[in-house]
Amino acid sequence: MNLNSVNGRMAINGMNDLKEPLLLPPHGVAVDNPSQINDKGKKLRIVKFKIREIKCASCAASIESMLVNLNGVVSATVSPLEGHAAVEYVPDLVTAKQIKETIEDAGFPVDDFLEQEIAVCRLRIKGMACTSCSESVERALQMVDGVKKAVVGLALEEAKVHFDPNLTDTNHIIEAIEHAGFGADLISSGNDANKAHLKLEGMNSEEDVTFIQTFLESALGVNHVEMDLAEKKVTVSYDPDLTGPRSLIQYINEASNGPIIYRASLYAPPKRRETEQQHEIQMYRNQFLVSCLFSVPVFLFSMVLPMLPTVGIWLDYRIHNMLTIGMLLRWIFCTPVQFIVGRRFYLGSYHALRLKTANMDVLVALGTNAAYFYSVYIAIKALTSDTFEGQDFFETSAMLISFILLGKYLEVVAKGKTSDALAKLTDLAPDTAHLLTLDGEGNVISEMNISTQLIQRNDIIKIFPGEKVPVDGIVIDGQSHVNESMITGEAIPISKRPGDNVIGGTMNENGCLLVKATHVGSETALSQIVQLVEAAQLARAPVQKLADQISKFFVPTVVVAAFVTWLGWFITGMAGLYPKHWIPEVMDEFELALQFGISVLVVACPCALGLATPTAVMVATGKGASQGVLIKGGNALEKAHKVKTVVFDKTGTLTVGKPKVVSAVLFSHFSMEEFCDMATAAEANSEHPIAKAVVEHAKKLRQNFGSHAEHVAEAKDFEVHTGAGVSGKVGDKIVLVGNKRLMRAYDVPVGPDVDKYVTENEQLARTCVLVAIDGKVAGAFAVTDPVKPEAQIVVSFLHSMGISSIMVTGDNWATAAAIAKEVGIEKVFAETDPLGKADKIKELQLKEMTVAMVGDGINDSPALAAADVGMAIGAGTDVAIEAADIVLIKSNLEDVVTAIDLSRKTMYRIRLNYVWALGYNILGMPIAAGILYPFIGIRLPPWLAGACMAASSISVVCSSLLLQSYKKPLHHKDSQVQV
Repeated sequence: MNLNSVNGRMAINGMNDLKEPLLLPPHGVAVDNPSQINDKGKKLRIVKFKIREIKCASCAASIESMLVNLNGVVSATVSPLEGHAAVEYVPDLVTAKQIKETIEDAGFPVDDFLEQEIAVCRLRIKGMACTSCSESVERALQMVDGVKKAVVGLALEEAKVHFDPNLTDTNHIIEAIEHAGFGADLISSGNDANKAHLKLEGMNSEEDVTFIQTFLESALGVNHVEMDLAEKKVTVSYDPDLTGPRSLIQYINEASNGPIIYRASLYAPPKRRETEQQHEIQMYRNQFLVSCLFSVPVFLFSMVLPMLPTVGIWLDYRIHNMLTIGMLLRWIFCTPVQFIVGRRFYLGSYHALRLKTANMDVLVALGTNAAYFYSVYIAIKALTSDTFEGQDFFETSAMLISFILLGKYLEVVAKGKTSDALAKLTDLAPDTAHLLTLDGEGNVISEMNISTQLIQRNDIIKIFPGEKVPVDGIVIDGQSHVNESMITGEAIPISKRPGDNVIGGTMNENGCLLVKATHVGSETALSQIVQLVEAAQLARAPVQKLADQISKFFVPTVVVAAFVTWLGWFITGMAGLYPKHWIPEVMDEFELALQFGISVLVVACPCALGLATPTAVMVATGKGASQGVLIKGGNALEKAHKVKTVVFDKTGTLTVGKPKVVSAVLFSHFSMEEFCDMATAAEANSEHPIAKAVVEHAKKLRQNFGSHAEHVAEAKDFEVHTGAGVSGKVGDKIVLVGNKRLMRAYDVPVGPDVDKYVTENEQLARTCVLVAIDGKVAGAFAVTDPVKPEAQIVVSFLHSMGISSIMVTGDNWATAAAIAKEVGIEKVFAETDPLGKADKIKELQLKEMTVAMVGDGINDSPALAAADVGMAIGAGTDVAIEAADIVLIKSNLEDVVTAIDLSRKTMYRIRLNYVWALGYNILGMPIAAGILYPFIGIRLPPWLAGACMAASSISVVCSSLLLQSYKKPLHHKDSQVQV
């Protein structure tokens, strides 16, 4: 098979679309960690300062000498003229802060770093139970010197930390989290795009490290190499246009250092999220089973067996004084539950209190300790007295811990399901692919199966029917239909021919395709969608501030309420203010009051409040991503549900976006051939869809008039006039191509015949492109862009949702009005440039409207950024649109409705979660305190209160999981509206 002819005819686009990483740090600071490794294997780093009050060269020399003598500083260079200092140092021996202080101690003021680096790392956090826990982790991170920003996601159990690598590193950050009482594992550090992680065999010494590092650094396309001798791993940063993981592995395998032969293989770290999720589920299950092993006997000895005559007599047998066999057995079986199984509550309480916060662990520890140690007091009193009679509560402590562990087990199982949609996305890409090797003439000379992770840019991949597309690419041969529903939500398979783009993770249906890889690894649309959704799930929604505020005083309030409850019942009981028959036979006033106090402690649940928002956001963003609607976090969700006005761009949004010239006329003495040449030359450099349509039609006309020459004259002094057209000099003639506004700007007269032609076409919803040569209108093209078939029903459906629609376009008023009338939009802003669109949106916002802007994400970036909610439609594989809050992968207007409807459903679910979580605590605490006991005799025992507390968290997570069943409200293809 020869592919050269295909490649020769084809202009392959999209090669540079996704080269930039998706999730850049704020303010566009690129993440870079310029660590080097010296010949002794130690990492080196360079830091720069601005030093003031350097008066002469001797001052600079003295600073250099002083710094070089500092332990850990390798070299120092100071400019006496500008005061700039560059210091190379070993971060394991000295920090940038110490270097700065050394200079200041010598009497030279030092300004902040000239170019402060900001690195980013993501961490998996273990042991968080509620909002107080996530706040404790955030507080611990923000106290680390060098940490600029830290965001902790409770439901996602991750933290994203922005830090200055000159002042701290990931090891110190992890230590700070562990010091706060939580576990932490590094997920990623810095920018992982275009990095290959390799495992090496044969690397056993520092000499091997130096050899391989030098060998790799000399390879084409390698930017940076990090070696790890202990783990026998190497991390290589590379330019994907020049090399890739497969080439690097081959390069290392071909290297040899004398008799030593090296072997490299791709190192794929295990999927920690799934592994740790399963580990956490298993841990809680095992702890619950161990707890039951001891708690069930305690329950039997306390509640069931005493009712059996023979066994009851045996349990009541006194061993010594008033200590019975039953009490001793309950004590023995309860102790392991309290101190071994319940150890996690003690540790959690200790770390929380040490950080001057309080969480659920504090409440559980207080409640179980009160029950256990009071029971111990009763047991000791019974052992030492022959007249004392009292009731122990060992079963309260043991059963309480067991029920809480059961609740945590069910909660982590339910929480795991909140990220099901995201997990399905990550598993879409196939494990292997068929790589073709071509000779110089484009003939296939070999075919082999390789790991998808080893695919490099420009590789030719063969995809058989029924197989998944491994990476993003462009079809160079073959025809087929590809099912893209798993990425875009579009159920109908899309026809693919040479020149069409394919998305990694989609399914090839019925034909064999040859695809040239254009985006691999972290650059693929699938990888970027996963990154975007993960970032969205980590972002905190404004509505979560309610839970954050409540969590600050929740636990102290509960402790005070529990103490007041105990004190109230105890004092009124001792004073005889309530009847004696209220007190159970086996208790006294103190014990009844203690039971009420413990119930209040353990029934209160801060976890449900903390999970109300993040679990719903996790499910909604994952569900949206599976349907081609990428919502960038809770903030975008919250704004979208308030939208009352949607502003649509016209070209490519309400219309198909593929303009077509339907007529061309001459208004001068120029021939059609010359007219087409001038128009083609002027429009050739424009990227506007209408310009491309004009160029394509002009070339066809030129051929119809007998000329087949491919050469197109170049326009000099080319200039784009935003919202009006283009101008340039073709040969010795000044050519203008654009609308009436451009003609007026250059004082080109528009005669009656031209005006009549324009008016007639505009009334037919066509756009007229005028071509002026040397100050006179030479001719015109009439361009039509069909309205999308679903546009009218979408506008109508938005109206039924109480949302008004507005159209804003750079096109003329007549065309804009015709399009607006066709789709049912009443308000139109026409002849508006991109900045003018943003101004119109700001005007609407001044009227206290919440405005969503729907545009293409490129020309409409200012308007998308100005709107309360920017929706970039038709993004395709380019999901990294910074100006947009919501990215719609398909070019289907139905997704605008889906985005707003999903946000409304999610916010409704969040509010429902809050109503349940707050309502549960507001109702549960008074019932636990015994407010119903005087009237109907209902009392909530502590173990049952603990079960209720566990159930409240589970109910909130399950409530959020109901969003998994979300269905799109609008399906135009079958002309049905589903509400």
